[in-house]
Amino acid sequence: MTGFRLILTSRGIEVVGEAADGVQAVAEAERLRPDVVLMDVRMPNLDGLEAAERVLRLLPHCRVLVLTTFDLDRYVYAALAAGASGFLLKDVTAAHLTAAVRLVNTGDALLAPSISRRLVERYATAREAGRTDTSYGPAAATAVHLDLAPLPPRELEVLTLMGRGLSNTELAEALTLSEATVKTHVARIFAKLALRDRAQAVVLAYETGLVAPGGSSVEN
Repeated sequence: MTGFRLILTSRGIEVVGEAADGVQAVAEAERLRPDVVLMDVRMPNLDGLEAAERVLRLLPHCRVLVLTTFDLDRYVYAALAAGASGFLLKDVTAAHLTAAVRLVNTGDALLAPSISRRLVERYATAREAGRTDTSYGPAAATAVHLDLAPLPPRELEVLTLMGRGLSNTELAEALTLSEATVKTHVARIFAKLALRDRAQAVVLAYETGLVAPGGSSVEN
């Protein structure tokens, strides 16, 4: 992680600690209480996904960005299941890495449309086979909120578009709203449905049928 430390510190982000394995990562996170943790998937003693889950149990307000050299569905799925707020490949550019850390530190999630679609497709396949994994973190956390009655039509529209993976900027353009108004809608949705971030919003949008496999919306 030394290379990432140099990148981040050179761009004004304080790096408070480093860890050589998953066990140490959990211990250091508990001791240092950082705002954001960069977690490698493959680490000795305890893999990064399990370490991320433990960190988030200890520090619910911490944000975890998962890093890996492998762009595989199972890693994306497992990272989000662990409660991570983002998923990055290790060949990420310095600018993208820095932007990602700052983004998740604001409480947002780094969930690109391509990853959103893959997540939804995976759920679609599981549901069609009758084996939806209810132990999956975000789904389990939002299962009690399948009734979207608390949301007025505009917020339902925003949630649907979030489910397709749109960013706040894209939401503003699609709905002809200011980004400030979009952020207000998103915050209200999260509060009403007890959602942590966009990762959970994507899962909920699929689970409630707002977004169909392939990313299209469903008319009720």
